[in-house]
Amino acid sequence: MNKNPNTLNPDVPETIDCSLDITADTCPITYVKTKLKLETMAEGEILEIRLIGAEPLDNVPRTATTAGHTVLDIRPEVEGGGKNDVHRLLVRRGATA
Repeated sequence: MNKNPNTLNPDVPETIDCSLDITADTCPITYVKTKLKLETMAEGEILEIRLIGAEPLDNVPRTATTAGHTVLDIRPEVEGGGKNDVHRLLVRRGATA
């Protein structure tokens, strides 16, 4: 488990159970990799995802929520970053995957 260095939101957990970097991938592979990683995790565990680009930034959180997971936080790694900058997404694994 990794310590969460950016706990500004009280709902954001202190620990990260798994990490996934999909910054080199494009849709739909971004969510396919996210879905496969979530399937290996236990309910309630936290997945940290690094992603970049407008399409993954819109699609990955939306499809994770639709699949029954909870998006806890999403923010650019650099303050003031736009959709073409790397973002950090935290997802709590739901009961269904």
